[in-house]
Amino acid sequence: MIPRYSRPEMQAVWDRQTYFEKQRLVELAVVRAWARDGRVPPADADKLMQAAFTLERIDELERVNDHETNAFVDALAESVGPESRWLHLGLTSSDVLDTGLALQLRDAVDLLDQRLAQLAEALTAQALAHKRTLMIGRSHGVHAEPITFGLKLLIWLDEVRRHRARLAEARATIAVGKISGSVGTHANVPPQVETWTCEALGLDAARVSNQIVQRDRHAHLVCTLALVASSLDKFATELRSLQRTEIREAEEPFEAGRHGSSSMPHKRNPSRLERVSGLARLLRSHAQVALENVTLWHERDISHSSAERVILPDACIALDYMLWIFTRVLRGLEVYPDRMAANVDMTGGLIYSQGVMLALVHAGMSRQDAYELVQAHAAASWEGAHNFEAAVRGDPRIAALLDADALNAVFSPAPHLRWVETAYERMGLAGAPDPSAASTQEDSTP
Repeated sequence: MIPRYSRPEMQAVWDRQTYFEKQRLVELAVVRAWARDGRVPPADADKLMQAAFTLERIDELERVNDHETNAFVDALAESVGPESRWLHLGLTSSDVLDTGLALQLRDAVDLLDQRLAQLAEALTAQALAHKRTLMIGRSHGVHAEPITFGLKLLIWLDEVRRHRARLAEARATIAVGKISGSVGTHANVPPQVETWTCEALGLDAARVSNQIVQRDRHAHLVCTLALVASSLDKFATELRSLQRTEIREAEEPFEAGRHGSSSMPHKRNPSRLERVSGLARLLRSHAQVALENVTLWHERDISHSSAERVILPDACIALDYMLWIFTRVLRGLEVYPDRMAANVDMTGGLIYSQGVMLALVHAGMSRQDAYELVQAHAAASWEGAHNFEAAVRGDPRIAALLDADALNAVFSPAPHLRWVETAYERMGLAGAPDPSAASTQEDSTP
């Protein structure tokens, strides 16, 4: 059976029960901090640790007061006795909402980093397996000079490593709470209560705030997620292009029983990769919304809140899915080295034009003359007048400067692969074993 995406842990982060549970943790951490400060009796603080809520009761209360946080606090208060007067002491809604949101985002980022680590492992395996798999490099979609498929994947691996560093930075930026009151002045809740609350929750306290945690932090995170999505889009687009019938150097796995088209039985479409590209557009649009949320009126308005309830869970869940499906494709990727080699040779040596030109320059010809001479042969070859390599070898002006051995060296992929190992060394993969047997290993994580 073809596996289906399922990530209960990520879904649970954004579950409504979790949403209020994080806020409950914030409220109780504040109670403990007040007790430490001497305002709340320790016995009352102990009793309040049992405060609980149900979603049904929150909904009942909100239908009357039309205020989610008040409904939540009232539901908590009903579950305990007179000690409930210490709940939400000195707080404003955003103290609880933003600090609780930081806990959710931190958990979501940790799950996304797990996915990025799995992708990095898959890229490493395939890059090592195809370190010497010759293929044509293309610029502007046109054959340029030889590369290896492993080198292409190594570039992607470097990009994924940068994304993990960016995500770690975004995690630190977003893992911040605030317990500073209605406009951030600490008029009704002292700074030490904020510090102790955030420490208990494993968060940093915002050094300074108004009524909210500033939304540049959230924009930083969502833009980072959009960057990851855009890289996945780049990777997927490249593989989609390589899967085109006239190229067919690689293709996404096509399991037994899978259908590519409802009307054409022969079709093997890169539909999973296309999903990745489509969802990347969604993530980029969410980044735009997150940037718009940075601008709020004065000490705060609420225009960001409704948008965040859509873009934050949606961005995290969508990217989690994108990472999952792309990693699965990469692990099962079908690679066709023979087809890659055939495409290297399909232009009759045109791809070695720079080598011919440089060899002539080294042999004494001016660069301008060498360029024009080689380009003339290339132009005739493009038009089908002759084979480029044969024409070069038969040109007496070239033969006067370059013997057969020199031309043999030029019309070879070897110079283009000379420094491939250096790239692997720079990536810390020098001498690593070939893990080709593990490159199609199934991920135990759904």
